[in-house]
Amino acid sequence: MILKQTCAAGVVLILSALPGLAHGADRGKTTVPLSGKTVSVDYGRPNLNGRDMLGKAEIGKPWRLGADAPTTLTSDVDLAFGSLAVPKGSYVLTATRTADAAWAINITRPGKDNAKAEKVGDVPLTIVTLPDSVEQLTIDLKAEAPGASLTVSWGKTALKTNFTAK
Repeated sequence: MILKQTCAAGVVLILSALPGLAHGADRGKTTVPLSGKTVSVDYGRPNLNGRDMLGKAEIGKPWRLGADAPTTLTSDVDLAFGSLAVPKGSYVLTATRTADAAWAINITRPGKDNAKAEKVGDVPLTIVTLPDSVEQLTIDLKAEAPGASLTVSWGKTALKTNFTAK
C-alpha cells in the first residue's frame, strides 16, 4: 500500500513539474493609460538568434506577431486607429507585410463559443530603421499627445502606429 502511494505521489510530482520545463518564449506585457482607462498588449517574445524574421515574412500572409499564445490587445476605452473604430474589449493582433516596404497590423475580435473570429480592420504601420538591432521581439505602448503609440521592434526594424481614445 505504501509503495502505491509513493508511486502515485511521484507521478503527480513529475506531471506538475512538466509545465515549468516547457521552453516557450518569454511573455511580455505593456500598458498605457488613455483617458483615465488602461490599454494593454500581452505577447510572446521570441529571439532572433541570427535570423531576419521580418525579412522572411511573405507578402499578404498574416504573421502571428509574437510567439506561442496569440498577441492580445485589451482596452477599457473605445479606440480609434485613424478612421478605424475599435470598441473597448479584447482583440487578437497579427501583422501582414502588404508590400516589400509596407506593413499593417490586423485587429480581430476572437470568436466566442466556437464562432468564427471577426476582423475589425487593418491599420497601416510606419516603418523605422533602428540604429541597433533588437534581439527579442518588443512591443511598446507609449503615451503620445493626443493619444498613444504602439511600436513593434525586432531586428533593425520598428513598426509603429498611433491611436486615440474615441
